[in-house]
Amino acid sequence: MSGVGVSSGRASGPVARVSEPLPEPAPGPAPADPTAEAARIRPAADAVADRLFQRAARVGGDAKAILETTAAMAMDPALISQAEQLVTGRSLPATRAVHEAANGFADALRSAGGYMAERARDVQDVRDRLIAELLGSTPPGVPELTEPSVLVARDLAPADTADLDPDLVLALATEEGGPTSHTAILARALGIPAVVAVRGLLAGETFAGAIVDGDLGEVDLRDEPVPAVAAERGVRADWNGVGATADGHEVKVVANVGSPADAQTAVDAGAQGVGLFRTEFSYLAADDEPDVPTQRAAYADVLRPFAGRPVVVRTLDAGADKPLSFLDMGVEPNPALGVRGVRVAFDRPEVLDRQLEAIAGAEADSGAEVSVMAPMVATAAEAAWFAERVRAAGLRRAGVMIEVPAAALSAREVLDAVDFVSIGTNDLAQYVFAADRMAGALATLNDPWQPALLRLIAQVGRAGAELGKPVGVCGEAAADPALGGVLAGLGVTSLSMVPAAVPAVGAALAAHPIDAFRRAAEAALATADPAAAREAARAALA
Repeated sequence: MSGVGVSSGRASGPVARVSEPLPEPAPGPAPADPTAEAARIRPAADAVADRLFQRAARVGGDAKAILETTAAMAMDPALISQAEQLVTGRSLPATRAVHEAANGFADALRSAGGYMAERARDVQDVRDRLIAELLGSTPPGVPELTEPSVLVARDLAPADTADLDPDLVLALATEEGGPTSHTAILARALGIPAVVAVRGLLAGETFAGAIVDGDLGEVDLRDEPVPAVAAERGVRADWNGVGATADGHEVKVVANVGSPADAQTAVDAGAQGVGLFRTEFSYLAADDEPDVPTQRAAYADVLRPFAGRPVVVRTLDAGADKPLSFLDMGVEPNPALGVRGVRVAFDRPEVLDRQLEAIAGAEADSGAEVSVMAPMVATAAEAAWFAERVRAAGLRRAGVMIEVPAAALSAREVLDAVDFVSIGTNDLAQYVFAADRMAGALATLNDPWQPALLRLIAQVGRAGAELGKPVGVCGEAAADPALGGVLAGLGVTSLSMVPAAVPAVGAALAAHPIDAFRRAAEAALATADPAAAREAARAALA
C-alpha cells in the first residue's frame, strides 16, 4: 500500500494495532437524574488527568510537556462546564454530552486553521479518554508492547506517543496524517521509518506482520508474522556537532523552539543555534497583549541558553489562523488567506513595535545573537517595510519568511530588502498546491519532496547565492536527513528543525561533499513526482 514517507528507513516486524476510539455515544436514553449524571463528568476528567500526570512524572523533555498539556486539557473548566450544561439542559447522557462539547471545541480549532487546527486532534483524544472513563472501558491508544513491533493506526495523538519506547517501536504506519502531523514529527524524532496517509490501511482483515519503507512511502502488510528488523539509527551518534558537508561546506544545523524547555532541549541535542523562535506561544493564553517588560522577560528565558550563538526570532504569527482575543480581528471566510502574520502589523504597527522593543531588550539580557524575521511576507515592498521597523528598533539583522509563492518567485527583490530569508516549507507547500496541510487526503500534495516545491526552493537558493545572503529552511522538510543534503544542494545555508532531529541531520550532511548533494538535487528536480525525486536523489548519492 502507498502513502507519504515522512521518516526515512526500512523496518519490519509484527503488527501492533492502536485501538480505535469507542463508538459515538448515543443521545439517549435521558438520565433519570440529570444533576447526578452531570456530577460524574468532573471526577472522570480528574481521573484522566491524574493518569496522564503520572505518566508525565516518569519521563522528561518533550514527552513530559506533551502529557502535562493533555492532562491540563482534560481538566479544562470550559470543556467540563459545557458538558455539564448539556446534561442538565438537554438531558443528555454524560458520555454524549462530553462528545458534543469536545467536538464543538475541536470544530472551532479546525476552522481557525494553522497551529490551532493541529490542536483539534488533541481535543478529540481527550474526548475519547473521558468517554472511556465514564464507561469504565480501556481508553483508546497504543497497546502495551511486549516485543519490538510496527505500530499501525488511524492516527496518533501526542499523548499516545509521548512516552513510546523507541527500542520497541520499529516503525509507524497511519491511515491519516500528513508530512507535518504529530506522527511525522515523532517518527523523525525517534529516528524510525514512518509512512502516513495510507488510504485503506485499516480496511478489512487484521494483518500479522508489516514492512514499512519510509523512503518509498510503502507499507507491505503480510498475513504471516514478519521478523523484527529495525532500521539503522547509527547516524545519530556519528555527528561531530559541526554543521557542514564532508568537504567542509557550511550548512548550519539549528532548531525550532517556542519555550525555554524547547531551548534547553535544543542545546542538549547539539543545535548550533535557533532558526525559528515562535514568539506567538507567549501570546496564545493571553486575554490582553503582554506588555513590553513581560514579553522581554519571556523572550530572554528562551534566548539565554543560546548566549553567544545565533537565534532567529519570528515576530508574532497571529491573525485568523491563530486567533488572539486582544487583536479582535473578527471572523474571516478563508483564514489561511486572511489577515495573518505581518499583515496584522500593517493595521496595528504599534503591536509590532512593542514586540521589537521587547526582543531588543531580551537580546541585551541574554547575550544571544538575535536576528528577526516576519511571517507571511508576499512582496519586496512588505519586506522593506518590515526591515525598516526592525532597524529602527535597534536590531541589527532583519529577514522574512518565504512561505507565500509570490515571495519565492520574487526572491531576488525580497533579498535586496533584507539580510536573510527562511523558507517555511509547510505553508509554502500548502499554498503552492492549494492543499490544506491538515487534510490527510491531500497529504501527497504536501510532501516536501514534491518537485514543484523543490524548484521554488532552488529559485530562492540561487537568489541567495547571487546576492551573498543566507537562505534557511525552517519547515518540517529540514528534519528529514535524506532531504537535508538535497536542500543544501539547492543553495540552502541553514536547516532548522525539531531538536530531536538535529544529530541525524547533522550526520547525514557530513556523509557527502557538497558537489554530491548538488548532483542529488539536480536529479530530484528533473523528476515528476515525490517518490521519483526521493529515489533519484538516493541513487545519485549512492
